Amino acid sequence: MELVSLERIQQARKLLSDVTRVTPMEHARDLRSLHGGPVYLKCENLQRTGSFKIRGAYTRIHGLSAAERARGVVAASAGNHAQGVALASSLLGISSTVYMPVRAPLPKLAATRGYGADVHLHGAVLEETLAEAVAFSERTGAVFIHPFDHTDVIAGQGTVGLEILEQVPGVRTVLVATGGGGLVGGVASAVKALRPHVRVVGVQAEDAAAFPPSLAAGGPVRLPQPHTMADGIAVGEPGPVSYAHVSALVDEVVTVSEESLSRAVLACLERRKLVVEPAGAATVAALLQHPGAFEPPVVAILSGGNVDPVLLQQIIQHGMTAGGRYLKLHLRVPDRPGSLVSVLSSVKDLGANVLDVEHSRISGSLALGEVDVALALETRGPEHCAEVEAALADAGFTIVS
Repeated sequence: MELVSLERIQQARKLLSDVTRVTPMEHARDLRSLHGGPVYLKCENLQRTGSFKIRGAYTRIHGLSAAERARGVVAASAGNHAQGVALASSLLGISSTVYMPVRAPLPKLAATRGYGADVHLHGAVLEETLAEAVAFSERTGAVFIHPFDHTDVIAGQGTVGLEILEQVPGVRTVLVATGGGGLVGGVASAVKALRPHVRVVGVQAEDAAAFPPSLAAGGPVRLPQPHTMADGIAVGEPGPVSYAHVSALVDEVVTVSEESLSRAVLACLERRKLVVEPAGAATVAALLQHPGAFEPPVVAILSGGNVDPVLLQQIIQHGMTAGGRYLKLHLRVPDRPGSLVSVLSSVKDLGANVLDVEHSRISGSLALGEVDVALALETRGPEHCAEVEAALADAGFTIVS
């Protein structure tokens, strides 16, 4: 299979010059110590439609013939590709139909409709949604716009790589969030053509990582049940086109845990003041989970920022727990007046904030004259958690769990 050329990516860049933004590059000084050198964040979460997807979608749709444009286009997506197709179609005066999973985040659903697409909800998982979109294409003649497995899409996504090389000329490692492989394939095509020594690393969620087994098998392998909070990269199987680019050009694919994803979203909010969805923060998760693994200067692409506020709230809580910012304790204390006050006073003196208290005398494991106290505390990090536990134990309170 012929891979996307540098010339084709450069042509896509000219095409996109009045459509997409050259997104900013942020210097992440707080991550420098983990990797022994400069770390930068390429903010595609600030791109039009909130992700890099408009680049590939516009490039693909612009390349359609007049007859194909007249039939309209159809796409399937959990949200970011949907918005890219909807906006690109609107800019080009083409009708668009988009299929989304029934539990697609409401902000992504509203935005896709706002860009002018006719939206249908179908399927519990993206594979079911894709199948319905393909069936619609076969029934109506509408052109199916694949989210990643087409050379025009890969060429459009490759324009991110050109911008990275201009913004950080000395880059040594580029980290790319990876689902189906369109973005990492495009970025690798651009980067390797101009700087063959630069290492390109794909990042996948541990429970939705189709590329490691696919690369090991020598061809696309389907995952039985991909599952991750990072819905933007929850792709069960690479396509043949994207697989060819990744296998030929990408140096490594690493995986990250759900804990690391939530910590990364929280870090982007707290340290960068950037709203980044879990898929978009996968590269930051890799930086946090694999310290010292990537040669600096490192550029990590923040691929998207479209996240449901309800999910964001859950992720923040999960990230704070993973980062040692919440502490849950189960204490056993004497059942006498003043015991609970004594516990809470100790917590106050240690600088922890009480979020929740449960006081119970109903437990088969309690001895006569004992009471259970469950505490949920807000702390300053793992060291503070250890300090609180040690101080409470020294004060004579029994920590059960």
